[in-house]
Amino acid sequence: MAFVLLTPLSTSAHAQATAPTSGTLTQPVTGTTANGGTFSGAYTVTKFVSQNGQLNAVGTLNGTLTNATGQVVGNVTNVPFQTPVTSAAGSCPVLHLNLGPLDLNLLGLTVHLNQVVLNIDAQSGPGNLLGNLLCAVANLLNGGAPLTSITDLLNQILQAL
Repeated sequence: MAFVLLTPLSTSAHAQATAPTSGTLTQPVTGTTANGGTFSGAYTVTKFVSQNGQLNAVGTLNGTLTNATGQVVGNVTNVPFQTPVTSAAGSCPVLHLNLGPLDLNLLGLTVHLNQVVLNIDAQSGPGNLLGNLLCAVANLLNGGAPLTSITDLLNQILQAL
């Protein structure tokens, strides 16, 4: 029943997450239905899993669904919920070049540069082909961990909370 209630929701999560108990991470969740109703609750992540090459957060969803007039339509309590982790994309440094002052003499043309700093960062994520490629190449030198290792590390972090 919770799936039917939550299907028409478009949710947006707040930026701050809290960790109320050991081994969990709780994220506030709000959303609106197609007919003007609202959902307000919390998603508690209890572990991370890797399925078909995708990192997923597994936990429970709790909250209240109200209609457009503010009347409570239903409650969601400890509903098992799994969602892909899509915000893991980011940037990775590719090149940092710091040149001191330069004096160039080009056939009578004198060029004085005080300082040149060049930073190139690759943005990884869906649709960023070059950024994904450069981040993957940059991580080859770091011994880039496979997804199962990342999953294990995230679960260890949850246990430490």
